[in-house]
Amino acid sequence: MKASELRGKDQAALQKELNDLLKAQFGLRMQSATQQLSNNSQLKKVRRDIARVKTVMNTKEAK
Repeated sequence: MKASELRGKDQAALQKELNDLLKAQFGLRMQSATQQLSNNSQLKKVRRDIARVKTVMNTKEAK
């Protein structure tokens, strides 16, 4: 996911995207805790996507 894609979305769509990413992060954390996660880099990708969404949301609020 790129920041340019996120900038085109409205606030409600960004909030939905953030909720989906947080749920995905929770699922990955649970898989990691139970030794079922085979690809640990997924956690890093999801965490960075969450940060991107929050950054775009904060910049839109500041305007």
